[in-house]
Amino acid sequence: MKDYDERIKELLGKMTLEEKVGQLQQCGPSLVGAFVVSFEELLNMMFDGRISQEEFGRLMGTAEQDFHEEDLRAGRIGSYNGVGDAETVNRLQKIAVEETRLGIPLLFGYDVIHGFKTVTPIPLAESCAWEPDLWERTGRMAADEATAAGVHMTFAPMVDAAKDARWGRVSEGAGEDALLNGLYGAAKVKGFQGEDLSRKDSMAACVKHFAAYGAGEAGRDYNRVDMSEQRLYEEYLPAYKACIDAGARAVMPAFNDINGVPCSVSRKLLRDILREDWGFDGMTVSDSNAIAECVDHGIAEDKRDAAKQAILAGMDMDMSSNSYIENMKELVESGEVPMDVLDEAVANILRVKFELGLFDDPYRTDSQRESQTMGKPEYRALGREAAQKSMVLLKNDGVLPLAKEKKIGIIGELASDRGEMTGAWAIGANGDDCISLTDACDARGIPYTYSKDGKNILKMAIESDVLIAVIGERKDESGEAASRASITLKPEDEELLKGLHTFGKPVVVILFNGRPLAIPQLNETASAILEAWHPGVEAGNALLDILYGEVNPSGKLTTTFPYTTGQCPMYYAHINTGRPGGRSKFTSKYLDTPLEPVYPFGYGLSYTSYEYSGLKVEKTEKAFRISAEVKNTGDRAGDEIVQCYVQDVVAKRVRPVKELKDFAKVSLEPGEEKEVVFEIPFEKLGYYDREMNYVVEPGLFRFYVGGNSRDTLMAESVL
Repeated sequence: MKDYDERIKELLGKMTLEEKVGQLQQCGPSLVGAFVVSFEELLNMMFDGRISQEEFGRLMGTAEQDFHEEDLRAGRIGSYNGVGDAETVNRLQKIAVEETRLGIPLLFGYDVIHGFKTVTPIPLAESCAWEPDLWERTGRMAADEATAAGVHMTFAPMVDAAKDARWGRVSEGAGEDALLNGLYGAAKVKGFQGEDLSRKDSMAACVKHFAAYGAGEAGRDYNRVDMSEQRLYEEYLPAYKACIDAGARAVMPAFNDINGVPCSVSRKLLRDILREDWGFDGMTVSDSNAIAECVDHGIAEDKRDAAKQAILAGMDMDMSSNSYIENMKELVESGEVPMDVLDEAVANILRVKFELGLFDDPYRTDSQRESQTMGKPEYRALGREAAQKSMVLLKNDGVLPLAKEKKIGIIGELASDRGEMTGAWAIGANGDDCISLTDACDARGIPYTYSKDGKNILKMAIESDVLIAVIGERKDESGEAASRASITLKPEDEELLKGLHTFGKPVVVILFNGRPLAIPQLNETASAILEAWHPGVEAGNALLDILYGEVNPSGKLTTTFPYTTGQCPMYYAHINTGRPGGRSKFTSKYLDTPLEPVYPFGYGLSYTSYEYSGLKVEKTEKAFRISAEVKNTGDRAGDEIVQCYVQDVVAKRVRPVKELKDFAKVSLEPGEEKEVVFEIPFEKLGYYDREMNYVVEPGLFRFYVGGNSRDTLMAESVL
């Protein structure tokens, strides 16, 4: 990567104080002209039921976007978020380059979370493919489409380890495990940024939310996080560091506080860990309005105080709160914020702009490239592949794959609602681009009968051989600000299933959801369960590929499915207590629910079967070598995700019962057997002691290999 320090130094020498502060300001277009209340209040009015969704849509349809061009011309804006079309981007960029004193180009950020035009499965779903190459390829596709629309930086990947299924934003990350989140995030960084950030089809990755946002108390969004430093360093920070090591050029601090200090003003996070320990030299950008919200946290007296604390802590750019633009000039002039602190923040932002090639080529796209790039056939094919590999077969009593001669009845609104296929945070998508299950059946000429709500289905049930119930969460029932106190099925879905079972026909359940669900009754009664998540634009085609056996499902869960909501947070890598849960009364358990989850971490079925044998552990000079034989004992070819877990049996701090250390996806023909080998370096077996020293201690280790975190072979060795 080129060194732009001299050019940055030269530019800083020419800038006025006001122009420097302007570089710290990221704003989004405002909506004006249609209503007398703010856009945020209008949203609240709709969510509170004071106006209908239709009325909200009518008001929005007559609103105009205000891009604050006069502020832009005055050098008071350095970046925009939420602008995603080439024409607008180039128009605003032209003002910045040609009508401001120094012609510093703008940086355009956008939430490209799981695809831009070609929406892929939500991150939680795609993580269930356990395939870094796929994660990188879908990231590369998203970058090509997004940059064609003028986007320079995506506010992704999110690598918040999420152990509590009540939290809505579990949908945006790779589940509960630190290793998987790190591998997923690093792959996305490489995909988004490509080999050369200055290429027109590359965009900067902004890792979020730093740090431990997924550990919010009670699974409530924006809530406090209180944990030991050891746990923070072992279970949460590694995923962010993996993204920094992969070259991510931006970091977004989290909304939450950690141990009483909001991340937006945490010097420990933004300077000590991120920059000094990890050597990060990119830019930091706040989450939306997060700096101003430090007043509500109770750590800042007002926005001025919040701005001062944030920039001193290491927050470079202010997204949307206007805390910097309103107060930073005065803070610098008064000496409360040293000029070198301001210069450092501006330099970090300018460095990313230089690396993106914006100074040499500020107009990186046009309407022609935009129209030619979106939704290419090869991109649709990749979206379909991602959806196929993301779906997880949770149960199958032999009804799947469906025989072509079987007559099917499909029930549920989600089977035909195209707009619900995308899931949360698919803001560049058009629902009409999506293929629903019924769309796919129509396109393939598969006969079916359909009912949206399950009413008056007696004739359908009598005439059908198999009933397919498509149920779960709508896309706005997970994601940001969508925490749930109960993660069970909706009462109407439970009633629907109860009614379907009275007909005595096999019932296949397809789940659309953005989080784990507590579904013990469904597991007991359904003939088959396919976890589809929110699969993206190729949803219907991918579903039929699996339902009819054209694709053998291989996805495995990256998150635990509890038996009931009251078990949350539930995750596989828990520690034992002095009285581990068991049959005896005085052990760590609930009186009214089983100890085990319905589906454990790493779980997923196939249309074939696999057998594990011959687990061996050998100690080399620097690593343990773990090997096992895996055999396809069924009559179909398949891909098995082989997982390797480790337990440090005795240590100076209690350790998890299992920790994922490696995995491999193995393709096996019927009857084929392969040896799978894992090399686990000794250095990866350490932990942080009570004095926060990273130590690798001699002692007994247990190694587990299997198809999920529960069903494994075990062997021991001593380090």
